[in-house]
Amino acid sequence: MRKSGILMHISSLPSEFGIGKLGDSAYMFANFLRDCGVQVWQILPLSPTSYGDSPYQSFSVHAGNPYFIDFQRLEKQGYLAPPDYEDIVWGEDPRRVDYARIYNYCFHVLRTAFSRFRKEDKAYLEFCEAQKYWLPDYALFMALKDAHDGKPWYQWEKPLAMREPKALEKAKETYAEQISFYTVLQFWFYQQWGQLKAYCNQNGISIVGDIPIYVAYDSVDVWVNPELFLLDKTRTPIDVAGCPPDVFSPTGQLWGNPLYDWKYHQKTGFAWWIQRLKSASTLYNTVRIDHFRGFESFYAIPYGKKTAEVGEWRKGPGMALFQAVKEALGDLSIIAEDLGFVTPEVRKLLEDSGYPGMKVLQFAFDDDPKSTYLPQNYTTTNCVAYTGTHDNMTLRGWIHGSPAKTIAFAKRYLHCRSANDLPAAILRLTWSSTANLAVAQMQDFLDAGPEGRMNTPSTTGGNWQYRTLTSDFNPRLAKRIYQLNELFNRLPEESLQKPVSKKRQKAAAKAAAKAAAGTKPMEKKEKKS
Repeated sequence: MRKSGILMHISSLPSEFGIGKLGDSAYMFANFLRDCGVQVWQILPLSPTSYGDSPYQSFSVHAGNPYFIDFQRLEKQGYLAPPDYEDIVWGEDPRRVDYARIYNYCFHVLRTAFSRFRKEDKAYLEFCEAQKYWLPDYALFMALKDAHDGKPWYQWEKPLAMREPKALEKAKETYAEQISFYTVLQFWFYQQWGQLKAYCNQNGISIVGDIPIYVAYDSVDVWVNPELFLLDKTRTPIDVAGCPPDVFSPTGQLWGNPLYDWKYHQKTGFAWWIQRLKSASTLYNTVRIDHFRGFESFYAIPYGKKTAEVGEWRKGPGMALFQAVKEALGDLSIIAEDLGFVTPEVRKLLEDSGYPGMKVLQFAFDDDPKSTYLPQNYTTTNCVAYTGTHDNMTLRGWIHGSPAKTIAFAKRYLHCRSANDLPAAILRLTWSSTANLAVAQMQDFLDAGPEGRMNTPSTTGGNWQYRTLTSDFNPRLAKRIYQLNELFNRLPEESLQKPVSKKRQKAAAKAAAKAAAGTKPMEKKEKKS
């Protein structure tokens, strides 16, 4: 079935609190998507952000971002009152997230709500029991970070950094209240997210979530499971992740994430990855896996190098991982981010997995009619066509920042006299393609310029800040997107476009919250090497 989607992260939703929340504006956007005939809402990772504010560098693969917890919903539950938050200035520009202010004030408000929370709440206790395979470690990790002024775990005193049992037990006693605080925040996040996801699903909208292949060095995942990564005896990375030099980046990309010890993962039957994908599949309807090519082979850079110029390619787990996932979890709905340096071996892995890959139209106009990104050269409908991703410039910005040769080819290909006509033409081309799913950033439908760019890879500062206004989502735009879906046969079945009754919405929200609370951990199994 042909579908369409819009890519916009929760942080970009309209909000009076400086950043998008899981409140009324999120439900408003879901209604907007339904009115557009759009069936997919794609978001970025929901994880807590750390230094640099990137959702791809998080403290945990399981936790949700407390910034997204909606104050007004907590108010309805009796945990907050308007005076607790209404006089706070969350930022000066309604189009940008001011992360410094969010960090300073958001947790202050949430601590006020926490002071009124009853920890004997039945739903809360059930949630804690269901999430015990990760939640206690995460809450302790965050409490210890606070106690160490935000320093990474590998700079803590050795007994805590190396997780000596006596040091951990003492920390649990010393920071019990702070541990409870971070635990309650996750309960509220999962509760609100479960309700929103249920509302979307009942209105015919599925959620495409995103997980990065690697985890941050300063994360609870590395702190608790050092054996899963290529670390030395002091738990310092031996090699780190990145990409080799190319025409776009002469010194390559140095990401700095610790690499996986794939031999160890294979011995455990890939238990950690299975649990990670199980959790992600509870949060989302479909999971996009970032840097899919890293499962075929990955680039290893010696730790301590300043650039990615020195490194080597090493073999990844390949199909062994995805076969183990299928045996444990069945057929999951997964999208493979297969961009970048793609070899025949990577294409073979994608084909063997059966996952749809990605076709980014901004990459199609390099003056080569044989480009695999041009719709005429798609070899399968089992793919996702994008105008651009969160790492791309907006279409309007792209026409002003691309080489003249690229724009000339695009104009010739799309039969446009003016470059100003290209953004609308590329949207139509994406929707007209044979790809089962066509996706555009919300910024492209809003015709945003460079100010709408979400992220510029390999840069710091100014990223992940884009926000929308309520006035952006007007009936005129909804009609335009609906007509695009209608023209290119991407409308949902009529029954799915009908508004869902409030009774069904509440029932679905309750069921989703219960399901989120009931996520069970995978049992670890050891295979003989």
